[in-house]
Amino acid sequence: MTDIGIGIVGGGYMGKAHAVAFSSVAALFGTSLRPRLEMVCASSPASAERYRATYGFHRATDDWRVLVEDPKVEAVIIASPQETHCDIAVAAFSKNKHVMCEKPLGASLTESRIMLAAAEASGAAHMVGFNYIRTPASQYAYELIRSGRLGDITYFRGEHTEDFYADPDAPATWRTNGMANGTMGDLAPHMINGARRLMGPIVALNAVVETVHTDRGGVPVTNDDQAQMMVRFENGAQGHIHVSRIATGRKMGYAYEVHGTKGAIRFDGEDQNAIHLYLRDGPEAEQGFRKILTGPAHPDYLPFCQGPGHGTGYQDQIIIEAHDFLKAISDKTPVWPTFAEGMEVNRVVAAALDSSTKKAWVNVADY
Repeated sequence: MTDIGIGIVGGGYMGKAHAVAFSSVAALFGTSLRPRLEMVCASSPASAERYRATYGFHRATDDWRVLVEDPKVEAVIIASPQETHCDIAVAAFSKNKHVMCEKPLGASLTESRIMLAAAEASGAAHMVGFNYIRTPASQYAYELIRSGRLGDITYFRGEHTEDFYADPDAPATWRTNGMANGTMGDLAPHMINGARRLMGPIVALNAVVETVHTDRGGVPVTNDDQAQMMVRFENGAQGHIHVSRIATGRKMGYAYEVHGTKGAIRFDGEDQNAIHLYLRDGPEAEQGFRKILTGPAHPDYLPFCQGPGHGTGYQDQIIIEAHDFLKAISDKTPVWPTFAEGMEVNRVVAAALDSSTKKAWVNVADY
């Protein structure tokens, strides 16, 4: 194996997940590149040093520019707030460094386009962290749809619903300030990406985006709590997408249904190791959804466990991302989802926000 120096900007929730992923991916997947945790960047020297010692990095800094400039850092993982993504990515690409960026790609569609242009000009590998669609079950769902076993696809219903702000008395935080941190910036990109992966491009939509709790502890809320979108896909199918951070009782409601002329599938992220499959064949009395537990026969499951039904978890999704990113670097071939996908997701977000303002259908290609 060949070592590759990894630098991670951000040591918190997602920074930790990526540090663990790159520490273990070579052992699990037998990658041709062996990641070396070279440097971590955090908001202060004290926190950076704490993350270095805890995660096993060689060095730490509180300045992302130092990390990007360092010759031993060959690939940069951006796990910092959305408003920092663009500057870090552009600087890294100027040094011909590979970049994986957490979603959303940029804090706006304009930033996403700048980041994509820099990525394509550099020739370096680039990927966006849409982890939820990477579960073995959802990868299998993608294979079922592409194989034609569900027939002609007619309808998609997707949601990303959580309840971390369902309590109207919860205090204001950074999550309640700025559109990039609202539901359309935080949760919607995941389900838009999932819908695009399973169904193809969204060509038109009609959206309603709203702030339900406009004040938290006397502090005005400047972003959205929930949204719904009617959508039309390029293949002609209809769809509906719902996203919410105030969906009481929902903890990881990344869920979807896909209906076709020969069958259907259902998936729920709160039961991520199962997919429900309906095939319209055999005697009518025996037709119905059956629950399929993921196992070694499903994509990217075997590296984690040889036992069917034992399951994978959230951290394993991030390890699968790390494997794909390293493969893109070693094979010099783009691996989905690249920055192009991240930009297209932000295009749909921009269209939805404008649709909600106009109270009208809009064409996504106009954005």
